[in-house]
Amino acid sequence: MGDVCVILGGGGHARVLIDCIQMIGRTKLAGILEYDRTRWGQELMNIPILGGDDLLADIFARGVNCFVVGLGGTGNNQPRQRLYDLGLANHLKPLTIVHPAAVCSRWAKIGAGSQLLPGSIINAGAVIGVNVIVNSGGIVEHDCIVGDHVHIATGAKLASTVRVGDGAHIGAGATVRQCLTIGERAIVGAGAVVVKNVLAHTVVAGVPARPLNIVA
Repeated sequence: MGDVCVILGGGGHARVLIDCIQMIGRTKLAGILEYDRTRWGQELMNIPILGGDDLLADIFARGVNCFVVGLGGTGNNQPRQRLYDLGLANHLKPLTIVHPAAVCSRWAKIGAGSQLLPGSIINAGAVIGVNVIVNSGGIVEHDCIVGDHVHIATGAKLASTVRVGDGAHIGAGATVRQCLTIGERAIVGAGAVVVKNVLAHTVVAGVPARPLNIVA
């Protein structure tokens, strides 16, 4: 018997995950849990929205054995981390997704619950933490180390040997030069070109990227 999965969060990112899971074809989707009560009882791409997070214990008892975080992120990845921890606390295993159109070296390491979306590239020696999104067209070059709960957004590029701290966000189309460090929960703005280390909890933007403020 294959895995039976519930999606935690039913926004736009969940659409991409539904498509990925159906293309891979090894996992049955039991439904979606969503905080917005007005959507309960509806469907997203023919997958039922069952209710809120309080159903997790009941879902486990009904044979669901894994989960995927269906919430994306535009900077603050703590809500994604909360959903990931919630799934674990309810005895479900995180589903790791590698889209058929993603390129992932057999010499890379991918953490549990991470999502490699269409056109993403993970090269040899890269280490990806748990619950990471490498979004469509994102590139993680050789020997990069990406922490837990990070979002490498659409078309973002990490040159070789970049270190990305837990919870950081690399915005769409951003480029990070080789051998740099992006600190914990830092945010790199869309289209930025990072040529210096970025401190933890700092927002940078522009070409070249410069600090804007400190985030919580």
